[in-house]
Amino acid sequence: MSDQEDTQIRRRPFIAGGASLLGAVLAGARPAAAQSAARRETLVIGLDISDTISLDPARVAQYSNPLPAHAAYDSLVTFAPGDYVNPKPALATEWSTQPDGKTIRFKLRPDVKFASGNKLTAEDVQFGFERLINLKDQPQQYIAHVDHVTAVDPETVDIVLSDPTQPLLGIIAAPEFVPMEKALVTQHGGTDAPDAKEKDKATDWLNSNSAGTGPYRLTGWQRNQQIQMVRNPHYWNGAPGYERVLIRHMSESAAQLLALQRGDIDIAFNLIPEQVATVKADPNLAIMAATSLDFIYMAVVEAPSNPALQNKAARQAIGYAIDYDGIIRNLIGGHAIRPVSFLPVGVNGSTEELTKEIGFREDLPRAKKLLADAGMPDGFSFQLAYGNAVIAGVSYQDLGLKIQSDLARVGIKAELAPMDQLNLRTMYLGGKAQAVLTFWNPPGPENLLWSGASINRVAGRVHWTVPPEVRKLVADAAAERDLAKSAALYKKYQEVMVDEANQFVLIQPIYQIGVRKSVAGLQLTAAGWMAELDHVKPA
Repeated sequence: MSDQEDTQIRRRPFIAGGASLLGAVLAGARPAAAQSAARRETLVIGLDISDTISLDPARVAQYSNPLPAHAAYDSLVTFAPGDYVNPKPALATEWSTQPDGKTIRFKLRPDVKFASGNKLTAEDVQFGFERLINLKDQPQQYIAHVDHVTAVDPETVDIVLSDPTQPLLGIIAAPEFVPMEKALVTQHGGTDAPDAKEKDKATDWLNSNSAGTGPYRLTGWQRNQQIQMVRNPHYWNGAPGYERVLIRHMSESAAQLLALQRGDIDIAFNLIPEQVATVKADPNLAIMAATSLDFIYMAVVEAPSNPALQNKAARQAIGYAIDYDGIIRNLIGGHAIRPVSFLPVGVNGSTEELTKEIGFREDLPRAKKLLADAGMPDGFSFQLAYGNAVIAGVSYQDLGLKIQSDLARVGIKAELAPMDQLNLRTMYLGGKAQAVLTFWNPPGPENLLWSGASINRVAGRVHWTVPPEVRKLVADAAAERDLAKSAALYKKYQEVMVDEANQFVLIQPIYQIGVRKSVAGLQLTAAGWMAELDHVKPA
């Protein structure tokens, strides 16, 4: 998953309509008792999958497609739900840095089989990585420091880094970076050759089929309708609990709630806060919650069109005039936390305690003093742009109105500019905005995916000329393998971000998922793929 400034969680019209798509899966199951049994063997998930443009792991870069990708493919390492600092074994049982300092050697779990029944080997690991690298699609940028991958023997693989100071494990846990059954993908036009960008033809097949070792196998995808999966009988980590998984495209949260209440779906991923109370009151339903690593933030640009925003004290005044607690309490029902800046709470070096210590907080006298120091005691005006969208149950429009009201208390006038998401993205990425409300969620829990972006891509958008010492600070923090020392460096980085006052993180949501009590074993995760489906089973 990439940085999602174009906002991948939407509330689009309900394309799937009222007819149950589950019928297609259960067709022919007669009599009624057989149909009922088949329904119990099918896990049905309601999810807005309108952003899904591919299910080829090497091209996964949106919000919703990592969920089915992770169910179909295992990575070498993973993260346990709730622990996004310490990688855990998955297909690799152990790993170590070799004496050259740039090679990480992975020992593969023995006797793992693909869904086809064929054995996983190091050659399949090499193929998956080299194909992704040579396809040069969006996920490749996250492992640009991987020079090559080598199969040492059938159960040993080396990943060789061109820059060994760059982190790896937190990135390759994501479902983009996975072994693929080489023979099967090659049979359907795949290649890992240097010219794969031009010659690989496997994506069409991989959009409706899979070649992984995960608990489920992909069997179909109809865009803006559904994704179908079936149990992998050869799964190495125990038999999956359902025969089938069906992900139904449901863009409207109200439609998801109704389907959940009726029993047409078992899990609803896109409920808004008002609907959570309804779920809690239903004896057949339950709410599961997990703190995300996503966040909504306001970017304030040192815009040539607005000299006031080029004054750091004026930008800092914005930061101290916002009622952050009121945003969380009133717009998301208290179901959110807030990090210091561009590192979400839950990764190394970012805690709620640190936010209280060094982060922005509502302090109107301080905001007014900063405005006076900036030579603007009566305040200033700026344009605040945002898309016509809803994130984590929060409307950008409502958030904009709240910020407008907050800033007005110290004389700062935010001129609201709602617009189409595409126009917002074009304006922001082109560095032509004055301020925007937007969203961020990198593909995996690696600090550098946030901190590196903030001093590179995002810095360019907000016209921040990053000092060399700040770039060195981020590089040193990423290269430091001692977690305590790394956390100390990341604290200094966050202090810089607060001082520059270009980004104000407003909400880090605690996502709330509706689940029927007939489902057991579901685990939510913020690692980039939403949920673990391997041990979900009928209750």
